[in-house]
Amino acid sequence: MQFILNDELIDDNTLPSDFTALRYLREKRGLTGTKEGCASGDCGACTLLVGALENGELTYSTLNSCITPVQSLSGKHVVSVEYLSKVNELHPAQQAMVESHGSQCGFCTPGFVLSLAGLYENKQNADQPIDREAVCDAISGNLCRCTGYRPIIEAGLSMIKVQEAKETPFIELMSKNEGIKSLLENLQAETNAKSNYLQPINLEQLAQALTSNPGATLIAGGTDLMLENTQRYRDFDTLIDVSSVVELKALDIGAITLTIGASVTYSELEDFSKLLYPQIHGLLSRIASRQIRNRGTIGGNVANASPIADLPPLLLAFDADIQLLKTDGSTRTVNINDFYQGYKQTQLAKDEMIASFDLPLDKLAQFHRFYKVSKRMEDDISSVMLAVRFDVDNGKLSDVRLAFGGMAATPIRGLKAESALTGKAINDEQALNQAIEALRGELTPMSDMRASAKYRLDMASNLIRKAWLELNGTEVVTFSGHAVSDSILSTGSEGSTHA
Repeated sequence: MQFILNDELIDDNTLPSDFTALRYLREKRGLTGTKEGCASGDCGACTLLVGALENGELTYSTLNSCITPVQSLSGKHVVSVEYLSKVNELHPAQQAMVESHGSQCGFCTPGFVLSLAGLYENKQNADQPIDREAVCDAISGNLCRCTGYRPIIEAGLSMIKVQEAKETPFIELMSKNEGIKSLLENLQAETNAKSNYLQPINLEQLAQALTSNPGATLIAGGTDLMLENTQRYRDFDTLIDVSSVVELKALDIGAITLTIGASVTYSELEDFSKLLYPQIHGLLSRIASRQIRNRGTIGGNVANASPIADLPPLLLAFDADIQLLKTDGSTRTVNINDFYQGYKQTQLAKDEMIASFDLPLDKLAQFHRFYKVSKRMEDDISSVMLAVRFDVDNGKLSDVRLAFGGMAATPIRGLKAESALTGKAINDEQALNQAIEALRGELTPMSDMRASAKYRLDMASNLIRKAWLELNGTEVVTFSGHAVSDSILSTGSEGSTHA
């Protein structure tokens, strides 16, 4: 394992496969500015900046070091909070936090500072303004129990002014560091065989890794898998990291389908869909936090088979096909409607993994909406998730999809409600009421800490009505860029947001 930690070359092949980046910094390097708050990727106290070469340029993103195996950072530039300041000079993010009084106890502060520093560096490099939306997105995965967020947001908004007020301009740490770029180019050129953490870059290498290590565990983003290590103290022997397998990173618009590789991250799909599919982009911006979206993968979200995962209802709405890959290289196709067999049970065989998803372009072109109801706008789990697709032909609904998450042991469709609307005029309110009545008869939601069964059923019914209103051109009242019914806000914190 070789990577650059701040400005130092690290070469270490002695670590267990599941040794986290957080533990490495604190226990092996004495870099204790990085904190452990939750050990589950929820609080952001352990945030790091990680740079990678993409098309010859350095790009940086944040991640949660508490659930990131340090060996997954091989070939990367890892930036901890200690690296931000220079001699007698604070980074603009640090200086802005000081001037805005953005810290009290200070435990969460290093994570906030690194999230803001990443925003500053990336925006400066792209010559883009830093507005409130950008600041809130950057710190969406950082929790503070002391100050509230007003002074922290003010610090983020004032970073540029802090920079401009300096007599000598602050030189960006990362985006203009040719020395780091040169070191990473040399690291990427090296092939270093690992006995317990394998990082294949193509399907051929992946097949070899699987053949040589039949008992190994597959890992992509690891945002859920690593909770087994940090929360349940499970030790992993050999891990095979599929996040860099080029064939699993496909994100292509073909003749009839949009293909999304299983190792595509939430952030990558979010960037891709911003202009092409704004409704998908809007949903992705509500999933977990920026740190989690930078590592979590589409395939992992689906294969994990969690009933509250946000992407399976989307795939159900578009009638997506899942391409499964066997260790011998053969493939088979399973429709998303047939993939889930029960709670945490799927059609995946022991010798299979998800390779990609195919979404029909004609269905993507039809009216669709995604509604996520949660107690917090960001970094929270769905109480109710609804994905809707209406195909309209000559003023009638020729095809209807109503797919729900957070309602049962698996993602489900409201089949009777769909039937009640199919073939009816788009403005037929009687048909809508019949569909809602049918839905109430066919769904038996669960009750848990997030919502009662009655709340879930009432909300599901109201969300169908909302989609119908939007289909018919009714403008829905919005709040902070999101529909009011999309989110129930509170200051509480609960559970992992990326299962």
